[in-house]
Amino acid sequence: MIDTHVHFWNFDSVRDNWINDDMQIIQKDFSPENLVEPYNNLHITGCIAVQASQSEEENHFLLKLAAQSEIIKGIVGWVDLLNPNLDERLSFWQNHKTIKGWRHVLQAENRDFILNPAFITGIKRLKKYNYTYDLLCYHNQLEAIIQMVDQIPDQPFVLDHCGKPDVKSQDLKVWAENIKTLAANPNVLCKVSGLLAEADWKNWTEKELFNCFDVIFEQFGPERLMYGSDWPVMLISRPYQDWFDLVNKYTERFTVAERKMIFSDNAKRFYSL
Repeated sequence: MIDTHVHFWNFDSVRDNWINDDMQIIQKDFSPENLVEPYNNLHITGCIAVQASQSEEENHFLLKLAAQSEIIKGIVGWVDLLNPNLDERLSFWQNHKTIKGWRHVLQAENRDFILNPAFITGIKRLKKYNYTYDLLCYHNQLEAIIQMVDQIPDQPFVLDHCGKPDVKSQDLKVWAENIKTLAANPNVLCKVSGLLAEADWKNWTEKELFNCFDVIFEQFGPERLMYGSDWPVMLISRPYQDWFDLVNKYTERFTVAERKMIFSDNAKRFYSL
């Protein structure tokens, strides 16, 4: 089994200022060693390490960790897609085969950034190098994401954290409609990850989360869904095993082959593991 979404960092209160005092439990360092026990307990064999900082230094940091730990099977790094020398940078990173794709924190950007022709041109360059692209956005940005993705039909995308629906309010109607539209593009996959951060951290219910699962499983199907934890961010709500158990319980309705897709095969195929 592969966990397609984890982060590692040496905590820096200035760089990581998004980790506020409500999140004190993650205001510290996290390394692959912290995952050995939960992964062994659950028979998870590895993970995809996803950028948490927007610099090329982050790529070097994650590559160093990957060289030290067999847990990291692939990396989703950061590169400036607006860089006029983007091809030069992508050619450089091609020398590091552990890097499988790229991500920008689009949830912190506005619609104009997402639909900036220069940014879209940058994403179009990725196909040449067989790189994937992770889409990180809030539910109210999905319309712009759909417009962006429609302009790059042959690029492999994956939507992080189900497009961050408003789990807490359960106002899911517009989100569900946009998920349906986005999922109509066969090159877009979705990670079953990150929903605990969008819920009432201490008081969510299984039904609230499963209402979101219902939408993504119906629209993407087991052929285009990948298990991810969003560890350690998810620790603001629950221990690692609680999230795994939720996904495991929901997917009991699927066949052995379909569960293998969700927990392993789709990740291996998408990220070329």
